[in-house]
Amino acid sequence: MKPWLTCLDLEGVLVPEVWIAVAERTGIDELRLTTRDVADYAALMRHRLQVLDAHGLGLADIQAVIAGVEPLPGAKAFLDDLRARRQVVLLSDTFEQFAGPLMAQLGRPTILCHSLVVENGHIRDWRMRLPEQKRASVLAFQGLGYAVSAGGDSYNDTAMLLAAEVGVLFRPPASVVEAFPQLPVVTTYDEFARALDDGQARWDAASRA
Repeated sequence: MKPWLTCLDLEGVLVPEVWIAVAERTGIDELRLTTRDVADYAALMRHRLQVLDAHGLGLADIQAVIAGVEPLPGAKAFLDDLRARRQVVLLSDTFEQFAGPLMAQLGRPTILCHSLVVENGHIRDWRMRLPEQKRASVLAFQGLGYAVSAGGDSYNDTAMLLAAEVGVLFRPPASVVEAFPQLPVVTTYDEFARALDDGQARWDAASRA
């Protein structure tokens, strides 16, 4: 029987969307777009950097907003329960320069994410860990002998969810549900935990058959 490892998205699953928090703090509605709205991550990031540059906002401005962001209600308890029972890795399209305060509030889980190119305090570019990091990470864990369960909420999570033995959508927008009807949908952390556990139990039973 293979050991299980769970991969989770961060924003929208455990913490609020950082860019929406920045939009609300600054009043710049153009920054409200996220991967829940735009499937092309590179196009979304180019848009974000153009908006930041146009408004003279730098890394410190975003970090100041992130310092006030707290985990979603119930997220820490949900994550603590998962980590007590199995290995958990967060796979996120956030950046190392953003993640620190959020990880501290979540008990320092392992996170794999991207990095920013910063010059004189201004964000000039970003470096992807590797193309399709989330899906590639799931495949790598499977290559190490793990069975993977995964949870996310956005377009950029779906490749990860489909590659995993068990994939679950958590509070996704209607457009994602419509585009991926084969993925189960949950709206509470209790349902989320049950869906992961039940999926794993079914997969284990099928493997023994």
